[in-house]
Amino acid sequence: MTPRDPGPLRSALDDERLARAAWSRLAEPGDAAAAALVAEVGASTALHGVLDGRGPQRWRSRLEVTDPEADLAAHERLGGRLLVPGDEEWPDGLQDLTPEVGDASSAMTRPFCLWVRGPLPVAETLRRSVSLVGTRAPTAYGSHVAAELGAGLSERGRAVVSGGAFGVDATVHRAALAVGGATVAVLACGVDRAYPAANSALLARLAEEGLVLGEAPPGTSPTRWRFLERNRIIAALSAGTVVVEAAWRSGALSTAERAERMSRVVGAVPGPVTSAASAGCHRLLRERGASLVTGTEDVLDLLGRVGEGAGPGREVERRPFDGLRREELQVAESLPRRRAAGVERIAQDAGLDVDHVHAVLGRLELAGIAVRSGTGYRLGTA
Repeated sequence: MTPRDPGPLRSALDDERLARAAWSRLAEPGDAAAAALVAEVGASTALHGVLDGRGPQRWRSRLEVTDPEADLAAHERLGGRLLVPGDEEWPDGLQDLTPEVGDASSAMTRPFCLWVRGPLPVAETLRRSVSLVGTRAPTAYGSHVAAELGAGLSERGRAVVSGGAFGVDATVHRAALAVGGATVAVLACGVDRAYPAANSALLARLAEEGLVLGEAPPGTSPTRWRFLERNRIIAALSAGTVVVEAAWRSGALSTAERAERMSRVVGAVPGPVTSAASAGCHRLLRERGASLVTGTEDVLDLLGRVGEGAGPGREVERRPFDGLRREELQVAESLPRRRAAGVERIAQDAGLDVDHVHAVLGRLELAGIAVRSGTGYRLGTA
């Protein structure tokens, strides 16, 4: 195969920093093969191989839209900075992200780089941090506890890490800011994007007074699997994770599970036994050995202790995307809802090879999740 003209990637071939920025666009978060390759030969050498036609098509399909210098220039115009392993600001906790052999569907890969906005020193800030997560639709009780913990931990010198989303995330960020504390939002999209849009003022303030960071390059849209992969970073950045309020199926439980896999401590705030909004917290306490948290002092005590093992789960109501493997979820999330898209476009959005996407679409079509329309596919109603 004839080597591709490197074009905008030329400078990245001899610059490890730019090469890592390029890989953050070429590969999806959690791509175990990409992470292993970069770890083994370095980002620049790995990039040479892709330009020479080696590696899966899912990486090669994004070469034409990858311009690390342009991404970095756009990022710097917003006052942002790029961090890579070895930098003084690189967070120590990310070293604990280690893929489990044979488990590529939920790989705990280290990010290639971090795109950062905000004045605080990243590594120093995160050395004394705790992750507070929870539902996007908290009850009055959940909001009250989230605010108490966010403010109380900040006043005790702990940085508060969360996801910048609605509900518990936004509450703990605002509480920390209100008492002059340090707070960090980890996004599943580019840090130049305000998502959710209703939190744009909060995210702008975090970029001015705290930290906003993520592994996705500028302009990247949030998707379900990017949120799931983002959770591993929230868990890795802190010594412990506390779930403030979460329903039985809350995504916050994913963050707790990632923290547990890294031997981080996990805590959960109990709620009324009649409250569905606290069922996920009760599940962590009963089935996964999470520590009971009733206030700031409990969290401070928890940070010095070791988390415990997991217990069995129970059957719950199934939803359309339940049970999908990682690649099936990526393709399903890339299907347009109305106007059908071609397979090549779906593959590029999903970050997968075209041939592989054909096979996945066949399975999704049988499940009613994908619907063939003309020469393309759209999201079904299953």
